[in-house]
Amino acid sequence: MLRYFIIFKPYQVLSQFSPEEGKQTLKNIFNVPNDVYPVGRLDYDSEGLLILTNDKQLNHRLLNPQWTHEREYWVQVDGAIDEAALNSLRAGVTISLANGPYNTRACKAEKFIQPPAVPERNPPVRFRKNIPTSWIKLMLTEGKNRQVRKMTAKVGFPTLRLIRHRIVQITTDGLQPGDMRELNRQQLYSRLFGEQ
Repeated sequence: MLRYFIIFKPYQVLSQFSPEEGKQTLKNIFNVPNDVYPVGRLDYDSEGLLILTNDKQLNHRLLNPQWTHEREYWVQVDGAIDEAALNSLRAGVTISLANGPYNTRACKAEKFIQPPAVPERNPPVRFRKNIPTSWIKLMLTEGKNRQVRKMTAKVGFPTLRLIRHRIVQITTDGLQPGDMRELNRQQLYSRLFGEQ
């Protein structure tokens, strides 16, 4: 039987069920059937939306680069980000990957006027009175290793906090870190691929 769960992965939790010494994994928090696994991943120090399933077709359709799916990240960066930096992000920047330099695809980047309503993080981001922070929204159609962090660092505004808020039409709305919601195939596929 195919099962589909959306979760809000907390900070400092590995996107895997297999144990790793000294680190929390999804198994410590989420009770799902043994054949269910995450589609893609979020870094240990990132938070937010992750899909868990035993549907191999879904895994292929979401992760294969031939299909592009918009992912929206809410990013708190160090410093008061300016329009020049946002324009650089929109146009694409060159980041380093294991196999060499990589030019990121053009994307959408916006600055939040007011910080978004996000759950408290434990431990919180270190507060520094004399250094402002900004929240931005990045919408990407690719997902290279630590891409968002590398992109914001490249334009001079290192990432302090990173939350994946949305994959296509599935969001973290109504979820807190550690929450899980089960969907059926039709609910998930209609929001991801527009299929009934």
